[in-house]
Amino acid sequence: MPTINVQMFEGRTLEQKRAFVKAITEAACTTLGSSPESVDVIITDVKKDNWATGGVLWTDKK
Repeated sequence: MPTINVQMFEGRTLEQKRAFVKAITEAACTTLGSSPESVDVIITDVKKDNWATGGVLWTDKK
């Protein structure tokens, strides 16, 4: 049973998340031979002030 953890910036709509988890689940089933019922996708919405790349918070990027 694959569990897929996704961290992304907050702000996606519910419709976008539905489409995303459907696509991720389909890819896991095709690639791993899993059934859709065995695939878990956990989305963690992260604020830009809680994420940094290269030592710079995303809220500070211009």
